[in-house]
Amino acid sequence: MAVNGMPRVRARRSRDAWRRALWVSVAFLPSVAFAAAENSGTTAVSPITVVAPTPLGGAGVEADKLPGSTETLDAADLRRRGSLTITDALEQRTPGLSLSDAQGNGFAKTLNYRGFSASPLQGAPQGLAVYLGGVRLNEAFGDTVNWDLIPEVAVRRIELVTSDPAFGLNALGGALSLTLKTGRDSAGGSATLEGGSFGRIDGSMEYGAAKGPWSAYLAVDGGHDDGWRRQSSSHVARGYADLGWDEGPAALHLVIAGGQTRLGVVGPTPVDMLTADRRSVFTYPQTTDDRNMLVALNGSYTLSDAWSLQASVYGRTFRQSHVDGNNGNFEGCSRNAANPLFGTLCVEDDAFPSAIRPPAASFQVLGSNIVPIGCPPLVAGQTKLCNGIPYGTIDRTNTRTSTGGVSAQISGSEHLFGRPNLFAAGLSFDESHIRFDADSTLGLIAASLAVQSTPGVVVGAGSIIHTAGAIAYSPVSLHGTTKAWGLYATDTLDLTDRLFLTVSGRFNGMRLSTTDQTGVSPDLNGEHRFDRFNPAAGLAWKATDFVTLYGGYAETNRAPTILELSCSNPLKPCLLENALVSDPPLQQVVSRTWQAGVRGAAPVAGGHLDWRIGAYRSENDDDIVALASAIQGRGSYANVPRTRREGVEAEVNFKADRWMAYASASQVSATYRFSGALPSGNSPFADTDGNVTVSSGDRIGGIPPGRFKAGGDFEVTPAITIGADVLGVSSQRRVGDEANQDAQIPSYWVASAHANWVVGHGLEVFGRIDNLFDRKYATFGTYFETDALRNLHPSPLPADPSPNTDTPAPPRSFLVGLRYRW
Repeated sequence: MAVNGMPRVRARRSRDAWRRALWVSVAFLPSVAFAAAENSGTTAVSPITVVAPTPLGGAGVEADKLPGSTETLDAADLRRRGSLTITDALEQRTPGLSLSDAQGNGFAKTLNYRGFSASPLQGAPQGLAVYLGGVRLNEAFGDTVNWDLIPEVAVRRIELVTSDPAFGLNALGGALSLTLKTGRDSAGGSATLEGGSFGRIDGSMEYGAAKGPWSAYLAVDGGHDDGWRRQSSSHVARGYADLGWDEGPAALHLVIAGGQTRLGVVGPTPVDMLTADRRSVFTYPQTTDDRNMLVALNGSYTLSDAWSLQASVYGRTFRQSHVDGNNGNFEGCSRNAANPLFGTLCVEDDAFPSAIRPPAASFQVLGSNIVPIGCPPLVAGQTKLCNGIPYGTIDRTNTRTSTGGVSAQISGSEHLFGRPNLFAAGLSFDESHIRFDADSTLGLIAASLAVQSTPGVVVGAGSIIHTAGAIAYSPVSLHGTTKAWGLYATDTLDLTDRLFLTVSGRFNGMRLSTTDQTGVSPDLNGEHRFDRFNPAAGLAWKATDFVTLYGGYAETNRAPTILELSCSNPLKPCLLENALVSDPPLQQVVSRTWQAGVRGAAPVAGGHLDWRIGAYRSENDDDIVALASAIQGRGSYANVPRTRREGVEAEVNFKADRWMAYASASQVSATYRFSGALPSGNSPFADTDGNVTVSSGDRIGGIPPGRFKAGGDFEVTPAITIGADVLGVSSQRRVGDEANQDAQIPSYWVASAHANWVVGHGLEVFGRIDNLFDRKYATFGTYFETDALRNLHPSPLPADPSPNTDTPAPPRSFLVGLRYRW
């Protein structure tokens, strides 16, 4: 219990420690930069970093002219991390960015930046736009991002741009733009094979070449690992190809990409079980199968020295099948033999709020033949029919999406009012057709916690079920269509040689329609329309050759997705990742962001030093959040009046001939800015209706406030390089602890080390140790129903279990590999 006791005191001390560490970094950076510039004895111009101002790129903008922060990683940064998971490199090198592992699989982590998420998990509030070669990767059904399908070996550059309306819908916290390799910029080949702990074996191969106007690039990567926890294996296979023609003013590239993965997503486990065995998992199976295919044709044409055109047309398919074994939350409908429901199975309604509880008959479970499922005869020790049986369900979903889109842009660097100027304007249109199917099969939970749906084991086992009132269980077949278009423009003008103005704006239009395919769920039929114009403006002032001050304001928006619109009725909660049941209207989210900071760069001791300090505040009106139902595992979506993300970031990077080093610290406060009740039925602090009372200023769960990152590499000899990294993350609130009453998930730090040996003749040997000191920590936590396994004997839970569940992080692991270049 943490309402008035030590947990809150410790949490406050922890936050104070993180703030002190951050402000020490903030105070130290400018002095380092000025001293570096002074001691260098030169005013040489630092290397210029250019970033894409729009998803289609075109003429790049010098990053130092922009009124916001940008982060850039190249292929060498990704290779340094040595992971098939692109999010790992982003976490280690990007200030203000962290990962959480709600699914318990390294390929399916949630990326959180400045309190906004890009996640493969349906139900996570999405707030980042992600583009791959100009093609939007946020899935139309739920705005999710499936990191497991991105071919990491083919990525040449990653740019993270903070709140910018030019990147369209969902860029509330910013946008990630991934540029892929071509045969012209990535000539030559390489092959990599590596293996390590937990049965990991994976590899990649790439080759690029150019001859005359033609170029070609091909890459494949993939592998398998058993997973360090039970039932958490991963299989990954991905490929990418680019065929290009560049001659004179014209360029045309045909891109083909695809992937197939199968992930064991074991999720959080009760902490009592983890205490006994950190490898343990709760009910299973839990698997996700993803497949995608992308075909795109990208072109550009140079009209003059100042103007050019860019265009893209693409088609994309996505398929996902999810299987999830869960506790059943069932009970006998009535003890009264005179009751018409007597002797039949019902969904447990004990915790359902009495003020909105439907009639008891609505909870009755029906089989696929629309006949109530009966209870077995009473056995010794039972007092109520159907009790004492460890019911479970196998929940299945199947999502199929086909998307096509076209975009065009004109960009120019013609002077304006006699001053250097960079302008871009464009339009885009994307249309998606979605088919979503879901059902649940009745089964039994075995002693191993596997949910088995073998017919004949118990009455109704193996039957596809639903409830009479479509509560919690209801087969779904839904067709949805989304049509999104945008018109945008952005301009960066050099007001003077040192003062730069950037203005931009975008109109976003969205149309969504949903149609029930079963004929029995008319609530799913609907038409929705969302429109908005988002402006942005800011200034950057190069105060000296080594210091730039910047500040700006931007508005962005996110329209509700088909998933959220179709699961927004708290009276008919649905299994997030499963059934949709009803669609009261939701409002679009509007985010307003202010940011300001100072950055600099200077040549130092034969190397290059750059640094940045920034602060920001984002106010979200009508934010969409996922709300837990009183029925275990179910929930719905709703608008809340306002949320806020605000914070400060500091970073410093240094590169020289033989070594490089980096360090960053960040603090983010993600809070609710209203007072009221939110559902959190499994929280130990919930009231009798399953609600907790949120006050303005309470922190949003799942977002750690503080982060510290540092690392570096050193060339021991021209052939041998060693390096290390450390990551520190502060304590965080559990998802579901919206009123901030519980003790927090503890803070943690973790270190890794790596080495690379260039043997010669193109051959390299490399190795890495993750979690070097074998730290035990968790990156995600929430709650579960403590009597979920009350009918399982013996139960893996104690008589009075903690309601807390965690997703534990992997223990120490090793990896070694070979790379050959030609």
